[in-house]
Amino acid sequence: MQFRSFLAAVPLILAAACSGGGSGGSGNASAPAGSVPVAKAPAGTDWLTTVVKTPEGGMRMGNPDAPIKLIEYGSRTCPVCGAFGREGTQPLEKNYVATGKVSWEFREYLVHGQPDIPAALLGTCVPAATFFPILEQMYINQGPVEDKMGGPEGQALFQKLQSAPPQQVATEWAALLGYVDFFKQRGLPEDKARACLADAGKVKQIMDGMNAANAKGVTGTPSFFIDDEKVDAITWPQLEAVLKARGA
Repeated sequence: MQFRSFLAAVPLILAAACSGGGSGGSGNASAPAGSVPVAKAPAGTDWLTTVVKTPEGGMRMGNPDAPIKLIEYGSRTCPVCGAFGREGTQPLEKNYVATGKVSWEFREYLVHGQPDIPAALLGTCVPAATFFPILEQMYINQGPVEDKMGGPEGQALFQKLQSAPPQQVATEWAALLGYVDFFKQRGLPEDKARACLADAGKVKQIMDGMNAANAKGVTGTPSFFIDDEKVDAITWPQLEAVLKARGA
């Protein structure tokens, strides 16, 4: 799908799509909880700081050979994703990724169209070491962003930018939502942030990733896959139950 066609097709707030569980598999594998063995990281390292970009365009934290490979398709402006991020990030990392049993890969999915563009672009421009901490902080600070997106200024900006080029969309939404300052405070220089917002190549990479996600059956966020099987989970308790059923 072309970028402008995509923006025109997606309303500002897409509540139905910001809930990705859907009709995937239950994830109820017949493995007793705790049966997957702990895998220690190489000496001098730990799995929580083992973060790499994947060929599919996501960012993966943890043991690359983890027996349980978790993929999340998420939107940084999605309230359901935000709830998962605030409740689930710490226990997921501490109890499952840090043990080497689970790897966690996050892939961008622009469920809200326009306002997701600068969030995703800037999120991909930070160093690997700060990718997941900043993702969590964006979810913690999501409330004011939601208010601006849904308020009069957000509604007016959405209408204004319906036919705008992606660089203008990214720059103007970043200004309204305060993203340049947010990322600057977390170590991304302003000139690099603005260059990132103007990078049409990065937009294409994100759109290519979304097309691949759609082909896998992703229709909203958050959507979770374990070992390439979509699971019925959109909250942390639901996902943790699936991880335990897989032996984590």
